[in-house]
Amino acid sequence: MEEVLQASLPGARRERLRDPTEVPAGSTVDATVGHRTRLVASTEPAVSGAQRLCSQPDMPPTDRFVISFAAEPPQETLPYGRWADTLKEHFIAACKAIDTEGEEIGEPGDIVWFPDRTYAGRTYIPAIARTTEDYELFGYVSFTEAAGGPSDFEAHADFTAELAEANPDWKLDLNDDVIGAWRGAPGKTADMTLVWGVPLIPGGVCVTAELANLAVDQCDLLDERFTLIAPDNFRGDYIEVKLFSKRGDELARESLYVDDDEDEDEDEEAEAD
Repeated sequence: MEEVLQASLPGARRERLRDPTEVPAGSTVDATVGHRTRLVASTEPAVSGAQRLCSQPDMPPTDRFVISFAAEPPQETLPYGRWADTLKEHFIAACKAIDTEGEEIGEPGDIVWFPDRTYAGRTYIPAIARTTEDYELFGYVSFTEAAGGPSDFEAHADFTAELAEANPDWKLDLNDDVIGAWRGAPGKTADMTLVWGVPLIPGGVCVTAELANLAVDQCDLLDERFTLIAPDNFRGDYIEVKLFSKRGDELARESLYVDDDEDEDEDEEAEAD
């Protein structure tokens, strides 16, 4: 199962040997001669693409047409040294710009960086940091790649009092932020969502983002951290993040959303106390 998971990672590229439009009618491509292609006469009558599709009922068009595996897999190690210092400047500036609505959240501590993901020409590197008042800052730094190196930096940050240690039922500690939109069928739009976090149970090697049980992104754990970019809130479906073992067994799943019933139960418990 490990081989299956790795084989489905985004970013795998195969050289395209020949433009299909250049293949003469009645011929097929024989790709068994090293890196060269050879045209051989076909013994079957030429058929159109539509005829070919209709002749294969076991491979019908999907009814779940949604953007999938749109982001490049992580390309670099976790930030360190001067590069981490550069990212830190942008992230801290975003943290200082947070409107805390009068809440004293304290000063940020050490920053924990997460794997990079690149989507629509921008690279996103998420981060979290605890504060001196025991809040958690979360956000990301993004940039474009120019000839002279990274440029056009942007950073976003927010804070939360919801911490993993106060939620022993969590199996994944997740953060998320919407970074764009994808337009599907007329009137249907998905929120392109950056998701990052850590597993809170051992044994995991890979996480997926799934929409109605359809995998739409995947990331191997890097130092027990992961980053995903996936469509969310599409046609009434919402992301679930799943953790898998080396053998391909599902170890945990978490939604980005809190069930309303859970909120009501917590409010009732608080009132009872």
